[in-house]
Amino acid sequence: MIRVLLVDDQAIMRQGLQALLELEPDIRVVGQGSNGRDALAVIRAQLTTPDAVDVVLMDLRMPVMDGVAASRELRQCCPSVKVLVLTTFDDDELVHQALAAGAMGYLLKDTPSEELADAIRAVQRGYSQFGPGIFQKVRPAPPAIASATVEVPLGFEALTPREREVLALIGQGASNREIASALYLSEGTVKNHVTHLLNRLALRDRTQAALLAASLGNLLEEDPL
Repeated sequence: MIRVLLVDDQAIMRQGLQALLELEPDIRVVGQGSNGRDALAVIRAQLTTPDAVDVVLMDLRMPVMDGVAASRELRQCCPSVKVLVLTTFDDDELVHQALAAGAMGYLLKDTPSEELADAIRAVQRGYSQFGPGIFQKVRPAPPAIASATVEVPLGFEALTPREREVLALIGQGASNREIASALYLSEGTVKNHVTHLLNRLALRDRTQAALLAASLGNLLEEDPL
């Protein structure tokens, strides 16, 4: 069971999200907060209880303490808690601030409920999630420009052709399921490839892999989809 905390300054938004998420058999809403300070208080109070929070659905612009500040503090005090930003704002600066503060994903509030539930599951497993058009905002530069100046990391040459294909697809924002479908592999095999390439490239997580893939540009297979 994935335990979720809803943090938004609009009560009607929190209530609507709870009603939708309660339809999912493996997701349970264990608390709500109207700002970042509320979120931190709930998480700390429940940290050693059966209702310990796994994933926070975090709005960004809130009174008292905004979502960026709360995400930053959570990363310090409770690193096992994953943050998935759910907001109406998709401007570049907010995207970068949220990810720099430790958020694992960034979705807009009009995301369909099934996609939101899938994103919660993915984030809980440690995968990054971005809504349509969001990933492009975190790319450091267009591939053609970045690839001309990027320093190729140690371990890149050791990647197998298949691992490079997987890395390229991660850079396009593809999930493991989408990668498996594109390369005619099982999801288990894709997970193994992801683990291997993260280790070989000394990358912390899928977000770092996605940013690296975007910066490598044409050093990877072009448009493997």
